[in-house]
Amino acid sequence: MQEVCFLIGRGGAVLHADASDSPAALPDTRARWEAIWAHREELEVIAHSHPVGPSAFSAEDESTMSAIDSALGRAVRYCVVAPRTTIARTGDGPTETVTPEPWWAHLLRLASGMHGRR
Repeated sequence: MQEVCFLIGRGGAVLHADASDSPAALPDTRARWEAIWAHREELEVIAHSHPVGPSAFSAEDESTMSAIDSALGRAVRYCVVAPRTTIARTGDGPTETVTPEPWWAHLLRLASGMHGRR
């Protein structure tokens, strides 16, 4: 298993994807930051997996989300795809369970090595 990140654009298009070697960490990479900047006009969602849980944003997720929103000058929607659920938040708003899940949640689970719900 591994954590995977998708950058999602308008219409649910996957603009960029990358993965870590760990099921519990997804370190920042220059390539991901460059992709965020390159797609900044069409970027709508940044989603990543937590293949071993939890279904929550970590402290590292929180600081990264804040840095991205600050760099872009606007709030992006963020999602965590866990084995059985997907959660989302935009800016400082509340965290919510995403139902129905977007089409790419299943693909993110597969890429992460999870065998959760579809």
